[in-house]
Amino acid sequence: MKFLCQVCACQVRATGKMYACKKLEKKRIKKRKGESMALNEKQILERVNSRFVVSLAYAYETKDALCLVLTLMNGGDLKFHIYHMGEAGFDLERAVFYAAEICCGLQDLQEERIVYRDLKPENILLDDHGHIRISDLGLAVHIPEGETIKGRVGTVGYMAPEVVRNERYTFSPDWWALGCLLYEMIEGQSPFQQRKRKIKREEVERLVKEGQEEYSSKFSPEARSLCTALLCKDPEQRLGCSGGGAKEVKEHELFKHINFKRLEAGILEPPFKPDPQAIYCKDVLDIEQFSTVKGVELEQTDSDFYRKFATGCVPIPWQNEMIETDCFRELSNIPMDGSVPPDLDWRGLPSPQPKKGLLQRFFSRRDCCGNCSDSDDEPTRL
Repeated sequence: MKFLCQVCACQVRATGKMYACKKLEKKRIKKRKGESMALNEKQILERVNSRFVVSLAYAYETKDALCLVLTLMNGGDLKFHIYHMGEAGFDLERAVFYAAEICCGLQDLQEERIVYRDLKPENILLDDHGHIRISDLGLAVHIPEGETIKGRVGTVGYMAPEVVRNERYTFSPDWWALGCLLYEMIEGQSPFQQRKRKIKREEVERLVKEGQEEYSSKFSPEARSLCTALLCKDPEQRLGCSGGGAKEVKEHELFKHINFKRLEAGILEPPFKPDPQAIYCKDVLDIEQFSTVKGVELEQTDSDFYRKFATGCVPIPWQNEMIETDCFRELSNIPMDGSVPPDLDWRGLPSPQPKKGLLQRFFSRRDCCGNCSDSDDEPTRL
């Protein structure tokens, strides 16, 4: 299950940092019973600090929405680049580079014992420099040590055979989906679906469980070998699932020219750099998708969920920002004995309005987008 959201660029007033604000409408969440999914994404993002996964900087609420403030990715998603930038698909060098970075992202998730479960081109975003990050972690889930899970979730055509069969698994579905994505980047179409041709879900799932993907001349022997190893129907025989995890995949011959140490440090030059003046998305927006939700009333009982979601600043990215901008010096200006400096002492001062919390003072809703503001002033926009 997914629910629609709006994403806009925003800026933190105190530091000038730019982010993307993912706005989840409260009534839409309630109508689709998406509370657990929204909270799960927020809590998963709190656990992860990876160069290859979008980072959560803040989580807060407005009167009508829950907001996740995330890494700003201006380069568009891989689906747009695969299908709307000339001939469908990428050259081999570019596909291999993205596959290597996605492999690193999956490794970082798996080190936190998180299985992603929704790897597909739409969920892989490019930044200004051409590096990718995994986004949209609503279907991700933490797997306790020594346990397995089951759940028939994901996107048709990218779900592994064991998911389709509703069997138990750990991280194997992500390696299958990486094989699907690598195939699609090279071939210009999904291995089990044909673009612009509607195939019934049952037929796609039959192909996933029983069909054999076909390889064209676009695939080098090494690329075909890796796709075949990742798209193995038996998860116990699949590359990445024999105990070595990402290490098994990184050691494949296709990645022989990738220096993973340099890649993980962010100092390898991407084969494609987005044009800062270009807009990498379709210019058609179905306004009806974001029409007002009717027949749903927010109640006091919903506030318990909102309190769990809107916890303010997330430790790792927030601390890094404080260090980079020297804001930590002001925030740390409290004596060891617990006394409050005069400039921070609110006692005895008139309070005609409720005091704003730290996050509200630090991050202005007005900086986000017009819909997130309670003010009638013109909102700050890019």
